[in-house]
Amino acid sequence: MKIKALVAALCLFTVPVVSANTSLVQATRQEAQAQQQHNAEREQGFKMTEREFKAQRDVLLKQRQQLQGETDKLSTTFSKNENELAKLEQQLRLETGSLGELFGVVRQAAKDLDSEMGFSVTGVDRNQYRRVIDSIVQARTLPSLEELTGLWKGLEEQITASRELRAVSVPFIDGQGKSANVDAYRLGSLGLIGDQGYLAWDGKRGSAKPYLKQPQNGPVSNQLSELEQGGMLAMVVDPSRGFMLEQLANAPELKDRIEHGGVVGKIILGLLAVGLGIGLIRGTKLFAIRQQIKKQLKTPETPGNNPLGRVLSVYSKEPNRSVEALELRLLETIVDEQQGLEKGLSMLKLLAALAPMLGLLGTVTGMIETFQVITQFGNGDPTVMAGGISMALVTTVLGLVAAMPLLLAHNMLTTQAETIRSILEKQGISLVAEQAEKAGMTA
Repeated sequence: MKIKALVAALCLFTVPVVSANTSLVQATRQEAQAQQQHNAEREQGFKMTEREFKAQRDVLLKQRQQLQGETDKLSTTFSKNENELAKLEQQLRLETGSLGELFGVVRQAAKDLDSEMGFSVTGVDRNQYRRVIDSIVQARTLPSLEELTGLWKGLEEQITASRELRAVSVPFIDGQGKSANVDAYRLGSLGLIGDQGYLAWDGKRGSAKPYLKQPQNGPVSNQLSELEQGGMLAMVVDPSRGFMLEQLANAPELKDRIEHGGVVGKIILGLLAVGLGIGLIRGTKLFAIRQQIKKQLKTPETPGNNPLGRVLSVYSKEPNRSVEALELRLLETIVDEQQGLEKGLSMLKLLAALAPMLGLLGTVTGMIETFQVITQFGNGDPTVMAGGISMALVTTVLGLVAAMPLLLAHNMLTTQAETIRSILEKQGISLVAEQAEKAGMTA
């Protein structure tokens, strides 16, 4: 019974175990089938991707072969073209010969003509072929026949314009910056002449402006209108076409020279003015005395108010005086008159000697200033040294210029004073001799 019960219990236990194993096997089989299906799908995808890659590879290889063929073809064509180009260049050099040099000559002539037309006053009304000339200047190939003809015509135009006297209207900018068209005359290629004289032409701006300073007896447009009608005119012409007229404004005047002399130069001019004033006053006084003496010599018996009259009056006051006393009185009177005659001459001589010394002082001062400028800025730019050098030279010139007239005036006045003194001494000696004769006759 116990055995049957045990067998029955084992049978009951085995049934669930077998049932559980069966379920597990079925689940495993299902999972294996799903995995197998998934692997089959992946394998199918891999096969499709491989076919696509092979197809793309075949296409790319075909394109590469095609491109390689085209490259080889192009390389062959390029080499062929290179050889052909070398042959053509060689043929061009042989056929052109000296045309390259001709092109250089033509371009150089065009550049010169272009510069001339941009600078010369003929550009006011004679620039018909300017574009052709510019095209030749900027060209990099051989000029055409039309361009060569234009160059020839342009040269001919400028040659013709250089001998013309022609009325033109030009844009004019005055000193205040106002612009207006004015009538003027173009004197060949030398210059423009307006109502005020020469006009400075600016070819880049295409306008004219007045020069800062006009030459003396320079022409004006009214005079040229008469010349155009067949008249004759003598006028100042600037052959440098404006350069000399520009430099004319830089020429310093007397006022500028005096300013360059500085304080020392003004002092020298002051001494010159004082000396000339003294010389003029004393010269006038001595001339008047000389005229009075001439009149007094005609009437010695009536002494007047002049040096000779005062000498004669010494004798007429006491005619019975001794010879020695008369001689001393006459000498005293002549010495007094001599002092009056030589009044101011010593000062004139001093000023004449002082002027060149002041000029030398200005020279030394100017050189010191020049050396100071050289120390600060070097000697590369002469304009920074111009002030000191100008002062050094101008003061020297002013000193010499002041000394020469002062010395001349001193010499002339001294000579006049000596002449008058000689007349007084001669008349005094004659009076002493006359008195001695009277004393001898009385004895």
